[in-house]
Amino acid sequence: MKSITVEKNTVDEAVEAALKELEAEKSEVEVEVIKEPTKGLLSFLGSKVAKVKVSVVNGPEEKARKFFDVLLNKMNIKADFEIKYTANLLKVDIIKVNEDDKGIIIGKRGKNLDEIQFLLNLIVNRGRENYIRVTFNVEDYREKREETLKRLARKMAEKCRYYNHKVKLEPMNPYERRIIHSTLQEEKDIITYSEGDEPYRKVVIDKK
Repeated sequence: MKSITVEKNTVDEAVEAALKELEAEKSEVEVEVIKEPTKGLLSFLGSKVAKVKVSVVNGPEEKARKFFDVLLNKMNIKADFEIKYTANLLKVDIIKVNEDDKGIIIGKRGKNLDEIQFLLNLIVNRGRENYIRVTFNVEDYREKREETLKRLARKMAEKCRYYNHKVKLEPMNPYERRIIHSTLQEEKDIITYSEGDEPYRKVVIDKK
């Protein structure tokens, strides 16, 4: 549990400063007023500032930890995970898991991974005023998948050139389609676009 002690002229100012430092919202913390401010002689001689202790009890990290403790237990999976929260970005990474369980968490082409990330996003942002971006990964799967998709995009672009006709890729989620489009956007003789409806929407690679 993260805690911080702050001194300011008023209790409200001290709490606001603590919230900013902790990157938390008021609904996520407990506030302990250690010392109320007092005014001295002539309103400044001998005056004392307010002192508060603010502790995060239900912030993004706490919500994520509870979620994964329950999820992994329900899935009967033993795994270690890391949670990092900074600058309105919450990152959860499975860092130690056996190969069978790893495959279950990821799912076919990352389907389970994306669904878990979606649920985590809903839980973490419920009741918050400021939106937090959430990412979930398993032992660098997303980075490896991105490199695989980039290689696929270049290979299929070459196939399109060689046979001089469009190439349709397998259905992908929006994130994966963006990788294909981004990889080929600088190719002067190639265009890409998406067709179909979710969840069967796919990228088409064609010559200009």
